[in-house]
Amino acid sequence: MINIKVCGITTLKQLQQLEGLNVEFAGLNFDKGSLRYVGDKLKAKDIIGLDLDIKKVGVFVNAEFEEIQETAEKYELDLVQLHGDEDPELCADLFDEGLEVIKAFRIGENSGSIDEKIKEYDEVCDYYLFDTVSTESKGATGKKFDWKKVKDSRIEKPFFLSGGIGPADAAAVKKIRHPDFYGIDVNSFFEKEPGVKDMALILKLIHDLK
Repeated sequence: MINIKVCGITTLKQLQQLEGLNVEFAGLNFDKGSLRYVGDKLKAKDIIGLDLDIKKVGVFVNAEFEEIQETAEKYELDLVQLHGDEDPELCADLFDEGLEVIKAFRIGENSGSIDEKIKEYDEVCDYYLFDTVSTESKGATGKKFDWKKVKDSRIEKPFFLSGGIGPADAAAVKKIRHPDFYGIDVNSFFEKEPGVKDMALILKLIHDLK
């Protein structure tokens, strides 16, 4: 089964729509530099206490431990995703606090071995996420990296594949053969505008991945 994480959710309505589609993960972006910054759009009081099966993932970029911890508690986040240059020590501190951690890595043509990138993080996070490297953005690049880099790596931890995955990529995603391939992370190609998802496209993706 290929799990789906839809990142860049900014409204309660769309969070509930994803829940209705049985999407497994929703990403809430707490990076203030992002077009999909959720902090001034979706208030914590609107979602705390809701009985949701969908997992709320807080996305942070080079944030401090205290900010991540406080936000996770305030929004009742199920997981935190570290999408910047966070070191293993920060991951360990969050991990020790009982938070489930997704550590993201940006992959490009000259990125070197994925196994080398992740080896110091193996004991301090729950999932990996592999995105496309960009000099302009920490995420939502709309571009793919060479997926062969993932296929040729050991990894040995559940991982999400991200970076430029669009509605037409379901067949290619289904061809990926790796024992730890856990899910995909989608964003910009499933939007009407930044932070507003096209639920019809997400529903099509769900059907095409079956």
